[in-house]
This record gives sequence, C-alpha cells and structure tokens, in this order.
Amino acid sequence: MPQNINQPSNQIRLTNVSLVRLKKGKKRFEIACYKNKVLEYRSGVETDLDNVLQIPSVFLSVSKGQTAPSQDLAKAFGSKTPLNDIIMEILNKGEMQVGEKERHAQLERVHNEVIDIVAGKLVDPKSKRVYTTGMIEKALDQLSSHGGATHKSDEGKASGTATPTNGEASKEKAKEMPTWTGVVTTKSAKSQALEAMKALIAWQPIPVSRARMRLRVTCATNVLKQAVKGSVKKEAEEEDADGESEKSTGTIKDRILSYVEQIESQDTIGQEWEVIGFVEPGAFKGLGEFINGETKGKGRVEVLDMAVTHEGD
Repeated sequence: MPQNINQPSNQIRLTNVSLVRLKKGKKRFEIACYKNKVLEYRSGVETDLDNVLQIPSVFLSVSKGQTAPSQDLAKAFGSKTPLNDIIMEILNKGEMQVGEKERHAQLERVHNEVIDIVAGKLVDPKSKRVYTTGMIEKALDQLSSHGGATHKSDEGKASGTATPTNGEASKEKAKEMPTWTGVVTTKSAKSQALEAMKALIAWQPIPVSRARMRLRVTCATNVLKQAVKGSVKKEAEEEDADGESEKSTGTIKDRILSYVEQIESQDTIGQEWEVIGFVEPGAFKGLGEFINGETKGKGRVEVLDMAVTHEGD
C-alpha cells in the first residue's frame, strides 16, 4: 500500500534569494528578499516593500522553507506587534546574508558607482577639467593604501625643522582630516562618494576641487540697496571668527555678489535684477538662506548646472 509523504504546512521553498537575518529572543528570524533590493531599500532608493520581499513572511529558516510560528514571533517581538512591523524591523536591523560571488559583484557595482559620481563632481582647480575615472580610481587607491594619508602627512619629517610640538599638532590635525579606506557594501554609493570627495580634497593626491555650480539669482531692484539686517547675525559672527567679516556688511546686492566666485552676466530688466554666475557648492546653502531671509520673497536662486566641468583628453 503506497504511503503519502507529508510535507509540513509551514514549509515554503524559495530560491535565488538574499537573506536578512535577525536574532531576537533567543531565536533567529529570517526574511527572503530579492537580490540587490535590500541595499536600495536601506538607502531610500526603493520604498515599495513588494519590490523588496519575495514573500511577506518571517522564517526560522529560509533554506528549509520553515516559517516562524506565531507564538515565537509574539514572544520575541510582542503579541501586539503587526507582522509588517516585524518584517520592517528585520529588514532595517538585520544582517544581510550573501554568497561570496554575489558579495564580490555587489562590491564591484558600488565601487564603479562611487567612482562615476566622484569623477563627475571633481575637477582640476586650474583647468576646471574633469579627471578620467581611471585617474580618480588610482588616487583613491593611493589614499586607501596609506590609510587615508598621503605625502602631506610627511611634510614635517621632510623639512627636518618641525619641533616636537609642531609634529604632535600635525599628527592631531591629520587625525581630524577625512580618510578613505575603500568601498563597502553596507553604505549607499552616494554617501561613500561624498566621503571619497572629502578625502581627496583634504589630502590632494592629485590636484582636485569641487566642480562649481552655475546659478541664476534674481531679486527685486527695490531691495538691492537695502542694508543687510540682523537675520544673519549668527552667520556674521561665525564669519568674523574666520576673518571674513566683510561678507556680512554692505547692501543685499553686495552680499549676494560676495557668494559668486565668477560672474557670467549681470543685467537689470524692468524692476528685476539678475546675475548668472559660478558658486562653490559649499556656499550654495548660505546663499539660499541669505536670500530667503533678507529679500522677503522678492529674491530667488535657480540652479542652472549642478557641476560645471570642461571635458578634456
């Protein structure tokens, strides 16, 4: 008499998955996700859980297809915690399990994305030309092989004139400078690209600076000659400490132009003044806050180009 083979009702077979695992309440819980989607979700690129989860269930073992009993979930996460909240906690706090081959491919993808972002945002300070991705990659490799430090850290030694006090100060300063140790898969490419740019600008293994932004600033002519008011007092105090108090004085027009590194055009049309020019990315936020606070809605900033570069051989 043939006998039927019974398969447990809580067993689900899944293949080609990325696992996210979280240990809680002496139990290990897992969720099955689509490959490459977990990092996208954690970085905010992907927001739809249906595109992340292969199945909206919590497992004790995905490989065995064993779903977690409701009593185990209640004991670990609380009896009133909805299943969706449990899945979200595992997805956000759990450890992602990937194979060696997939990990290597993922690392290479993030690495290439970081290099592309950096190469598009940095330029040679003199020529304003972009570097090739190969040159950016080589410069970052130089930083990572030296733990973030390049020849700058050896300047004191090379001179032979630095006192012990100066040497200690240089070491302390070097510790505070941004470093680059290489790409990881646990952070988004965008955040790592920002870290890489800060390290390259700080250590200068090759001459680099942030590509300037091209902006259009418009303002009503009747406010241009008004004196800068107290709304920027705090900012002015900070600039005084840096020896740049002249930026906080004068008229609103003077202050706006002080943010513009290079003016492309300047014109007055009717009752509206317009200037198009190039601004360092670090000054963009301050310019926007100043115009919003001082012009009372009669001025605005428009970004024409996020990163102005010159393509070269």
